[in-house]
Amino acid sequence: MVYISSKKVSGADNQQERLGMAYWISGFTDGEGCFSISVIKNNTTRFGKQIFPEFVVSQGAKSLSVLKEIKMFFGCGNIFINRRYDNHNEHLYRYCVRSLGDLELKIIPFFEKFSLRSYKQKDFIIFKKVVGMMRRKEHLNQKGWNKILNLASKMNRKKKRS
Repeated sequence: MVYISSKKVSGADNQQERLGMAYWISGFTDGEGCFSISVIKNNTTRFGKQIFPEFVVSQGAKSLSVLKEIKMFFGCGNIFINRRYDNHNEHLYRYCVRSLGDLELKIIPFFEKFSLRSYKQKDFIIFKKVVGMMRRKEHLNQKGWNKILNLASKMNRKKKRS
């Protein structure tokens, strides 16, 4: 007869819970998240602009606790408020991961393992490529800069990047 200590059972339960959470986060991101590559004005950089990769999940104030759970799960990123004064009844919150290190070491490996099911998977693949290029400092030369802008223009319903 084999006996299992309660620590192992709770550890197994915790592992199952974490696995379930991982699949849930992947699905939730399919509906409420995005991977984006923005280009923002920054006169201190070589090209006068900065390439800005970001993983974001957004929710209204009533679901802020969900963003806090996702932040705790990944152990990185920040939650920002976008105050709304229009006809919406609540402010919008955004969980954002912007650090290249966190994107490369936490976010990208997670979504490689727990793939997205929507068109956002295509955006993720481009995002992953751009983050890799930036980690290799390819965005600091004209050829790499242009390649990243070209890749970014194919993301998020093909927004024009300049």
